[in-house]
Amino acid sequence: MDYQRIIDKYYPDDNALRHILITHSQSVAQKALQIVFSRPALNLDQDFVLEAAMLHDIGIFKTDAPGISCYGTEPYICHGILGATILRAEGYERHARVCERHTGAGLSLDDIVGQGLPLPHQSFLPETLEEQLICYADKFFSKTRLDREKTVEQAERSLAKFGEAGVIRFRQWVEMFTSP
Repeated sequence: MDYQRIIDKYYPDDNALRHILITHSQSVAQKALQIVFSRPALNLDQDFVLEAAMLHDIGIFKTDAPGISCYGTEPYICHGILGATILRAEGYERHARVCERHTGAGLSLDDIVGQGLPLPHQSFLPETLEEQLICYADKFFSKTRLDREKTVEQAERSLAKFGEAGVIRFRQWVEMFTSP
């Protein structure tokens, strides 16, 4: 799969949004791949991790988030399911699942209903190790501070707004992806 072809198709112009998407995605991919290499016992799919990390935010252009140069009409929280729709149309179901499951530390049906989120009423929790890894790596990078990697503590504070369950999942990933 040629992830760059897909990025070029949906982000053809050399502008701020394309720069944000690519820079952020490269940071996430780099962190995820470091874990792939440092944790061989997990038997993670290296090629898939790179591709999915580069495409996990492909749907942001459809959202209304002017602070990161997104001038679409959809709520930003929907960028994962919007990206999943794009990747399914391109024929990449496995990659689409990463898109729809990386928001927060994943979103459960209870999270969506309880918080009144404008998302389909279903679970969007990452299930495979690769889905979990990309969701985890993404939590260390913001699209507003492209030059900075968050600490574990900063990532936890960012996740707290989605509820305690996400923080607990994230802490489990810290153990899984950083313990020898």
